[in-house]
Amino acid sequence: MSSEPPWSWPETTWRGHVERVRAGRPLMDADPARRWRDGAKAAVLLSFDSDHETPSLRDGETSPGKMAAGEYGIRVAVPRILELLDRYEAKASFFIPAVCALLRPHEVPGYAEAGHEVAVHGWIHERNTQLSHEQELDLLGRSLEVLHKQSGVRPVGIRTPSWDFSDSTLDVVRELGFLYDSSLMADDEPYELLAQGQPTGVVEIPVEWIRDDAPYLMMDRFASLRPYTPPRQLLQIWKDEFDAAYAAGGVFQLTMHPHIIGHRSRLVVLQELLAYIRGFDDVWVTTHAELADRVSAHLTPRDTHS
Repeated sequence: MSSEPPWSWPETTWRGHVERVRAGRPLMDADPARRWRDGAKAAVLLSFDSDHETPSLRDGETSPGKMAAGEYGIRVAVPRILELLDRYEAKASFFIPAVCALLRPHEVPGYAEAGHEVAVHGWIHERNTQLSHEQELDLLGRSLEVLHKQSGVRPVGIRTPSWDFSDSTLDVVRELGFLYDSSLMADDEPYELLAQGQPTGVVEIPVEWIRDDAPYLMMDRFASLRPYTPPRQLLQIWKDEFDAAYAAGGVFQLTMHPHIIGHRSRLVVLQELLAYIRGFDDVWVTTHAELADRVSAHLTPRDTHS
């Protein structure tokens, strides 16, 4: 990045930063009747970032207290979440760092056997903006291999650990052949990623902090991070997000973390949200991979790529 202050950048510099990774064509079918499977009016994507101990490990915080807080995610929360998803016949996508998968080799097969998607979420929840191209390619390549071996299915999707792209991330995503990414926030609905204005053939399924449990419910004892939002107020926010997506015939995408949403007074939010969503008989509850596969028909034809 230029050492000059941003107000002194020439147009080529600020334009280059803005244009490096952008939103391209929207990928939803224009005909609402053909947009989603079985004529559904809206799609619901539930996702869980099964981070467990890795955010602490990444930062070199290895105390037993930190490890125990992460362990809660797999020891207590994941079984509760899987039971709840089964009760409401809801498929979900689990984004998991490879270190978590290696710590407990039963976790990824458990997701796959229950019919859920397993997708890449980095090696140790690393901050990808601190990595070189070679480091990022190595870590994500090895992560892909671990999850492929454990699940029996090659993951087609990635969510970067910190919801950000380095200068190399999009290149690495394309080199490793991912169908979709779910880390960026340029729209409410799926779109194609552009690299320097050129279509990439990569589906973006956008996330948003509004539709993430961490900003509302996360706690850090030694930082200014406290869960100020009562869980039932969060339930209303997410219901409103779903209602708006339903009215638009679009996608309601939600990101949760087992070690956050899986506590008793928090899991009731997901339970009541699922009960509310299941009150609609024309909603397609699916995985990120299945939605990406459906909208990929609207990607820019490959022969137009330079």
